[in-house]
Amino acid sequence: MPTPTRTGAASPTPRGFWLEAATGIDWDRAPSRALDESGRWFPDGVLNTCFNALDRHVRDGRGEQAAVIWDSAMTGEVSRWTYRELLDRTARFAGALRARGVGKGDRVIVYLPMIPEALVVMLACARIGAVHSVVFGGFAPKELAARIDDARPAIVVAASCGLEPNRVVEYKPIVDEALRLAEHRPAGGVLVFQRDRARAELGPDDADAAEALAAAEPADCVPVAATDPLYVLYTSGTTGRPKGVVRDHGGHAVALRWSMGAIYDIGPGEVFWTASDVGWVVGHSYIVYGPLLAGATTVVYEGKPVGTPDAGAFWRVIAEHGVKALFTAPTAFRAIKRVDPEAAELAHHDLSSLRTLFLAGERLDPETYQWAVRTLGVPVVDHWWQTETGWPICANLRGLEPMPIKPGSPTVPVPGSTCGCSTRRARRCRREWTARSASSSRCRRGCCRRCGATTKRFRESYLSRYPATT
Repeated sequence: MPTPTRTGAASPTPRGFWLEAATGIDWDRAPSRALDESGRWFPDGVLNTCFNALDRHVRDGRGEQAAVIWDSAMTGEVSRWTYRELLDRTARFAGALRARGVGKGDRVIVYLPMIPEALVVMLACARIGAVHSVVFGGFAPKELAARIDDARPAIVVAASCGLEPNRVVEYKPIVDEALRLAEHRPAGGVLVFQRDRARAELGPDDADAAEALAAAEPADCVPVAATDPLYVLYTSGTTGRPKGVVRDHGGHAVALRWSMGAIYDIGPGEVFWTASDVGWVVGHSYIVYGPLLAGATTVVYEGKPVGTPDAGAFWRVIAEHGVKALFTAPTAFRAIKRVDPEAAELAHHDLSSLRTLFLAGERLDPETYQWAVRTLGVPVVDHWWQTETGWPICANLRGLEPMPIKPGSPTVPVPGSTCGCSTRRARRCRREWTARSASSSRCRRGCCRRCGATTKRFRESYLSRYPATT
């Protein structure tokens, strides 16, 4: 099988490239086509994302390798789960979901903090063909209720609390109030992971998630069509009313598997840390699915860049866990620079494992870029993508063909992206004009397929403004 950094490199056509990239995934039925007339990727393929993230690594003899390192700066706990252990918990939680009536195509609202159980729940949904919708932990009842009514879940999975510096956020009262406000009532009730800092009082429709997991029979993987939905993730609303971005199994798995090697230069057994939250797309793609599809070790960090306990928190995690690549937002480095401008905390930690820093999610200002370069002495890669795309649009492909880094530039469009600048009338811009960025409307593999239940809002929101791209 071609390696992920080279897969598709010799293919003369884009469709051939992505069919070759698809060989990096184990299929129940391999696709014969990359793309159909309606823009669906690998339309005749059948697979299971959870199998590709967990089972196949155990099958291939790497069951004792660390899959997840959970590091909680809030509690001082560190735990490591092997691929075998993560598979066991995931299969049993999938069984627990099934015992409460959840099946293929059902939706599951996930309202959890940065604990490894969040990965278990997401992967368990993928295992039985259910569709997870993760809501950022701590969102207010009104926002959670809106997502419950839109997703219409069969069940809600929550934690008793989340932890912030100097305070505990009790989740169960938020869930209870959201369910009171929502019109939809999940038939399976609420499964709750209890945490010691604040245990929740369970009602008649609630159940202890740990007890349900312990009592459940493991569930096998359910084959699904490549075009079936894997998850719904609601945008933050910065571009208007929050939209439920729907992402399918096949294109998503192929894109993320390829990107881990080609863009991030991460392979099996290497440690990748995305300092984000599973409630955002960065967490979906590069805390959960991307690293596990690649057979890497992913770090799940419950903490902040500063204040938990100091500005050396990131350096400690990198040193203790042998992180090869860190992916975070520029805001995190601005916070560290503000508190510790001379990076004095760095002297206490050995960062020799770190090879690359990746930054995305907002503008990387020149001052922060230069500070990160001076402080870490490794390539600092600015790259660009968003919730709707699911993985980078533009990047410096460190595992395929590293290019010179130009501050302020995300380098080049990655395979599958065609980028340019257009005016409001969709005319090609001259350099001196103020313009809006636009990319090809033919959905890339891994890109969202629709907003909510239909494609109408997707076209109205993203494609109708620029007729030349539709």
